[in-house]
Amino acid sequence: MRFLCKKSAMQVLVITSEQLKSELLSTKESQPVEVAWALNTADIPSKKFDACIDLLFEPDTTRINWLQSLPCDCIVVNSVLEKLNSLPENFIRINGWPTFLKREIVEAACLQESNKDVVAEIFSLFGKSIQWVPDITGFLTPRVVASIINEAFYALDENVSTREEIDTAMKLGTNYPFGPFEWANKIGIEKVYALLGQLSAEDSRYKPSELLKKTATR
Repeated sequence: MRFLCKKSAMQVLVITSEQLKSELLSTKESQPVEVAWALNTADIPSKKFDACIDLLFEPDTTRINWLQSLPCDCIVVNSVLEKLNSLPENFIRINGWPTFLKREIVEAACLQESNKDVVAEIFSLFGKSIQWVPDITGFLTPRVVASIINEAFYALDENVSTREEIDTAMKLGTNYPFGPFEWANKIGIEKVYALLGQLSAEDSRYKPSELLKKTATR
């Protein structure tokens, strides 16, 4: 089902935290949209939606089955680590890590070509555009950022500099919005460690530093 010819406001359910809600709304809405915001599954109103965006998605069987039971035509999940080959074929995954939804471009992967226009329209309602990327663990930008954070932890462990100095140098030298340690805290160091752990199983370049591991698992 396509929504491109709809004249009424699209009905969208967004399961989110207050932080991610703020990030999703950080760009101006460009078209009519009626959003039902839910902080957990108990807050879901009993009505049909055109789409559901689950920014708090966890890839367990209970959550997946619950999402499939919703009366909506399109399911978008925040799934940076879990690839589509382990999810239902109608799911679309996006990079919804904290700080990344503030951007006007959202990284996404989709197996069904017919869903791409639908997803692009959904996010255009929030003033965002979709960048379709390969269905790989970590997408593209999270891989880069996780690697930078990992290198910063290696440098700190080797007494190259302090956390504050490394953060300042990266912001001034690369014009990044955050230094690597700031970014790790905002994303969640456990998420960064989990991504590096999965990537390092295939490529040793992503091996987490011992200091990062200790910080994430303490």
